[in-house]
Amino acid sequence: MAADAPSGTFRLHLRTRVEPFKGSGDWQEVYVERAVPVARTAILICDMWDKHWCTGATGRVGALAARMAPVLDRARAYGIQIIHAPSEVMDFYKDAPQRQRMLALAKIEPPSPAVLADPPLPIDDAGGGCDTADSFYKAWAREIATLHIAPEDVISDNGGEIYSFLRGRGIENLLIMGVHTNMCVLNRSFAIKQMTKWGVHCVLVRDLTDSMYNPKDRPFVAHDRGTELVVEHIEKYWAPSVLSSELTAAMGQGK
Repeated sequence: MAADAPSGTFRLHLRTRVEPFKGSGDWQEVYVERAVPVARTAILICDMWDKHWCTGATGRVGALAARMAPVLDRARAYGIQIIHAPSEVMDFYKDAPQRQRMLALAKIEPPSPAVLADPPLPIDDAGGGCDTADSFYKAWAREIATLHIAPEDVISDNGGEIYSFLRGRGIENLLIMGVHTNMCVLNRSFAIKQMTKWGVHCVLVRDLTDSMYNPKDRPFVAHDRGTELVVEHIEKYWAPSVLSSELTAAMGQGK
């Protein structure tokens, strides 16, 4: 851990789900309080691009970014490390010091990944999940400009780089926000599944995320309900979650 690492702890009100009687399908919502050291915690922002091929998704990301920005500002001021992970746009940031810092890292080899159950998602996203009449193309060029990248932040879309950064800094807890829960937030090389398998304690910030889900597809529910179903799936099998309001309140009370 760096000598000038921030001190203090804050408490997170984590939501998870348990199946008391295994195989019953009866999952119970459970809350756990956890003390988290500031110096051992980071926030990762997943794929909050400037534009998405799906116009519905682009609109929701814009609204999400407006709510996310003040949370990031508060966390940064509190001493929490911010990691920007907009996939497939590293060329845009190639000369940024926040990107160069990641490229200069000494590599730390991750452990053999844990073998964990990976049940199917509760929504059908096989068709891409877009709820507006759009065709796929690579629309993104950078992270959405609403989200400030501060000098002390870092930029990477590579799981190995991010793991090396976390371990090099002694960071054990990774708060993940961004899009999309059923795709990138779970499956990127730096995201919940892989980091969990490598032993990093992941927490989803559940109100600062969205799904790629079309209500015309199974299970034929409203878009927001589709997102809720994926969040519940993550809480069952991968990671607990927290609300951004709980996070900011905890930062107000901690240290």
